[in-house]
Amino acid sequence: MKKLLLIPVLLAGSLALANQKKYEISPMIGYNFAETNLNIKDDGYPVGGVELQFNTPDSKISPEFSVLYSQGVDYKSGTAAKFKPGQDTKVTRGMFNGVYTFDKQSSFIPFAKLGAGVENISNASDSVKNGFFFDAGAGAKVPFTENIALKLEAIYMAKLGSNNAGFADSNLVTMVGITFAFGGDETKAAPVIIDGDIDGDKDGVIDAVDDCPNTLAGVTVDAKGCDADKDKDGVLNAVDDCPNTLAGVTVDAKGCDADKDKDGVLNAVDDCPNTLAGVTVDAKGCDADKDKDGVLNAQDLCPDTLAGEAVSSDGCPKMVSLNVNFENNSAVIKSGSFADIDVYARFLKENTNYSAKIIGYTDSRGSASYNQKLSEKRANAIVTDLISKGVNSKQLSAVGAGENNPIANNATTEGRAQNRRIEAELTRN
Repeated sequence: MKKLLLIPVLLAGSLALANQKKYEISPMIGYNFAETNLNIKDDGYPVGGVELQFNTPDSKISPEFSVLYSQGVDYKSGTAAKFKPGQDTKVTRGMFNGVYTFDKQSSFIPFAKLGAGVENISNASDSVKNGFFFDAGAGAKVPFTENIALKLEAIYMAKLGSNNAGFADSNLVTMVGITFAFGGDETKAAPVIIDGDIDGDKDGVIDAVDDCPNTLAGVTVDAKGCDADKDKDGVLNAVDDCPNTLAGVTVDAKGCDADKDKDGVLNAVDDCPNTLAGVTVDAKGCDADKDKDGVLNAQDLCPDTLAGEAVSSDGCPKMVSLNVNFENNSAVIKSGSFADIDVYARFLKENTNYSAKIIGYTDSRGSASYNQKLSEKRANAIVTDLISKGVNSKQLSAVGAGENNPIANNATTEGRAQNRRIEAELTRN
């Protein structure tokens, strides 16, 4: 009995929907409601025309060409429009629209359109001028037979008027007509019946439980009748952690971009999956030159060299300077030198393959023997301070050079201050 009841349903559907015609031509009549500032008498006039629509089976959007024509348009008296007496005003419009046809709703088929056109007025005025306009419309078709339908629609047209300070001249056209469909039949296969239930899109899932009842032919679907691989990446939605992957992206077993940071190393073995674009990476996907000293991590014995530091071929600094000056006749380290000593200590602790020889100096005042002892005290003071900061004593040695090797003139106060100093010679073991 259930299958018998389906027969009239299928017959009715085939009458209105079985064949999609390639062409539709619609003679139309209606009325144009004009904006009051256009000086149209009674703000409106009759309109007639014809619409030609081209359909394709693969798209719900169809191109449409329309021509609308009105004759004997009257204007209000007293207007400042410059008309020639006795002339009959004609309005001709040509339009091109894209028409979107919705699925059939019980006994009618709704549609919407959007496009542009050009308007020609035979007796143009200061208020009404020729020009381009944009339009939008909506309507419905009520099928009588497979080839004939009643067509109802309303179209809004907006034309930018130079006399309206940038505002649009508005016209609303309501029309009724008959649509004749013909040519190039694209026959839709009859719905499949599964155990008495309809499967309209023939995907193996009956319409009653099909969440996607218009699936295209040949698409593999899931239990709900929807595309089983939405983003077409080869991973089914049920196990796809990234169901919206862009076309052409190589994905992993979870359906996600297999190389997230595009560094050439797959996520599965990438220890640094968020590497910035353009960075050269190693086999683990991490920055191949972490401290940017020009020596790759694999050969870099000092991978944390400070930015801008000159390095040797092993990636370690060629020299880390330590400059400390003392007061006259003193081996006490001035507080202003503590920051430099801290930096030097940190380097030696991080790079234990380096040793430092601390050399103390004095100015030329006093005896040479006294200055020798004072220079040794100054060198030892620096070594003691470095050891207190955690540097291994085996990396350090202290030497006094007395008043030798001055770097400035001992005859001046400024020169002597520069000569009361410490120098550090760095050696890589």
